[in-house]
Amino acid sequence: MSIAGIIASLDQLAQLHQSLLQLSLSKTEVLKKGDTEELQKLLKKEQKHIQAVNQVEAQRLSKIRQWATDHNFDPEATTVTFLLEHLPNEQENLALEEVTTSLAETLVQLKQQEALNQQLTEQSLQFVKMNIEMLAPSIQNINYGNKQKQTSENKRSVFDSKA
Repeated sequence: MSIAGIIASLDQLAQLHQSLLQLSLSKTEVLKKGDTEELQKLLKKEQKHIQAVNQVEAQRLSKIRQWATDHNFDPEATTVTFLLEHLPNEQENLALEEVTTSLAETLVQLKQQEALNQQLTEQSLQFVKMNIEMLAPSIQNINYGNKQKQTSENKRSVFDSKA
């Protein structure tokens, strides 16, 4: 097994994550607008992307295990850094370094964007909760009048009243 298969898998992962980043940017705009229907569409697209990422990741892991066993290395200890240290071909080394750097940068951007989306979602939920609380009567308002005033009036007997 050559390293080209691993690089191709990493390149696919980078493209999928770049696409996820674009979806996340779109999700931010939809959250700002409050368009729940469009948000649901984006979430479905995002779910499909995540499934594709999981499939490509499984393929990548399989290719790394195969490469490691072909070269008599421990598959569990094989990381990108390990590969970079043990690749004799300079072109493969540069290609692997470039694609992993690109993937890492995209992942950092995606994480930041999703953190922003989470904050926007939490703020939206707080706004909705506040509006519901303002519209729904509280338990204290259901009982009309002051409890202390009612208890003091109830203690007065019928004979205390003026005729």
